[in-house]
Amino acid sequence: MEIESFRALLTDEGQALLAELRDFKAGEELALATRLRRAHPAPLVSAALAQAQLRQRARAKFGDQADELYFTPDGVEQATRRSVAEWRAQRFAALGVRRLADLCCGIGGDAIALARVGIAVLAVDRSPLTCAVAEANAASLGLAELIEVRCADVTEVDVTGYDAVFTDPARRTARGRVFDPEAYSPPLSWAIEAARRTPFGALKVAPGIPHELVPDGAEAEWVSDHGEVKEAALWFGTRADRPHRATLLPGDRTLTGGLLPDPPAGPVGRYLYEPDGAVIRAHLVAEVAEQIGGRLIDPMIAYLTSDRLVPTPYAHAYEISDVLPFNVKKLKALLRERGVGTVVIKKRGIGITPEELRRQLKPSGPNELTVILSRTDHGPLMMLGRPATAEDQPAGAWM
Repeated sequence: MEIESFRALLTDEGQALLAELRDFKAGEELALATRLRRAHPAPLVSAALAQAQLRQRARAKFGDQADELYFTPDGVEQATRRSVAEWRAQRFAALGVRRLADLCCGIGGDAIALARVGIAVLAVDRSPLTCAVAEANAASLGLAELIEVRCADVTEVDVTGYDAVFTDPARRTARGRVFDPEAYSPPLSWAIEAARRTPFGALKVAPGIPHELVPDGAEAEWVSDHGEVKEAALWFGTRADRPHRATLLPGDRTLTGGLLPDPPAGPVGRYLYEPDGAVIRAHLVAEVAEQIGGRLIDPMIAYLTSDRLVPTPYAHAYEISDVLPFNVKKLKALLRERGVGTVVIKKRGIGITPEELRRQLKPSGPNELTVILSRTDHGPLMMLGRPATAEDQPAGAWM
């Protein structure tokens, strides 16, 4: 997308086209473009159609707000999910931050969330098009007075006088995702230094960052949304006494820790607990085990087990009816015997994929069953059961 084409979308004619394309259906592009080009310049129609497609893709991250925003292809892929940006903005506000430098701001998703909690933001990016999009997004949401967009090299920006710095380094190139943190743009080492120039700082990193790369004095936070790990961030200046944090959205549920030893391993009990992905990434499985009075089923597998059901928001619990050595033929026979047609398959440490196993099982029947496969020191197991509910808990014990 050229910057001139984008600016054309901000005109009255461009806005009218975007409004007309708001709810177009996939497959209608050619017919729509042909019709619209009879009344509008072809380049403007192409730009509007491309923007409408980007907005539809962005709804997964931004919800209905996507229809008020503008995007670039990279912006849709790399922008922070709205729920995560709002959570981070709340954390900065709770720390007393009032002025923040948002380095590598992209299309402005984080800047918008920060401005909405009253923080004045300097949003910096080196791409003129990206800056134009961020500026348009601030104006579209009535936040232009709180968001100053500056097109510059973030490594040359003076952050003196700001309460905090937030950096979101680019982790993709034209060849794909970057896994070496020093190959981020800017590199992780520079972003860490920038985060330490102000009283508070945070920088976004890949969720798979090795724990040994977390610098001393930093608080590492992993965030999941509806059970899917979305990002990790390193925080500076929070003086956290526990180095790891897992946050589960929606609901702002936060678990901190990182100091407990690994829990012991033992046999599978009546209930199996599957910790949230953010809990696993943050190495906080031991904290959940302590909550539920549980144990691992294997020292290297993040499944917990207990003989009692203890409510926790940080793990999904399953009531286990059968624990057997993993055998496809035996499993297929059990499903047929029990009339199971819907099988939810979960697995850890076993090579077969759920899709491949489901094809082999060919389930048929009115009943539903959860099958959990796991490697253990005693060989691969298959555990059959169902999600535990409040009704499984003694009266008055479920919270």
